[in-house]
Amino acid sequence: MYFIGIVPPQRELDHIEQFQSRWIPRSGVEPHITLKAQGGLASDLAWLDKIKKVCSDFKPFRLSLDKPKYFGDNILYLSVNSADIHQLHQKIVQAVAPSEDSIQQYFELDAFVPHLTLGKEAYGGSISSGLTKSELREMEKAAEVELTPYPEFDVNFIRVYELNIEEQRYIKYLDIFLGE
Repeated sequence: MYFIGIVPPQRELDHIEQFQSRWIPRSGVEPHITLKAQGGLASDLAWLDKIKKVCSDFKPFRLSLDKPKYFGDNILYLSVNSADIHQLHQKIVQAVAPSEDSIQQYFELDAFVPHLTLGKEAYGGSISSGLTKSELREMEKAAEVELTPYPEFDVNFIRVYELNIEEQRYIKYLDIFLGE
């Protein structure tokens, strides 16, 4: 299984990981902004050259992280401000051409909400540690203080992640640079 994300610069990445570690002993993946979910990213990697082509034609851009928000009441995330991330997401989804069911299942295209997940409520089958609703609220309050000012940074590459079954964790598979 694969998915595609945007990774904050190392300093911000370290800060967010350190912040998360107070609630989550070991996350299922490094902090990232999901750009393309698993749908259509098959193990044959036929989609990879299409992604590389989209990226070579897309210029680097800036984005900023912003205040914490929720999906429902069980997933806490930092919001993302960037018009360019929506355009890149659309181009990648169009290039991969997942099924309509997959687009709906993974909230892509019109339903796409760029975000960096901070924590999730515990539920069965998750590869990452879950939290209680109370811990999520505590994490939200701490994020509003400790993660501000919210960083703004240049996006020069995207990262393809692969599920490492043995570790039950998504790991870096490949970085693809923009505008090359």
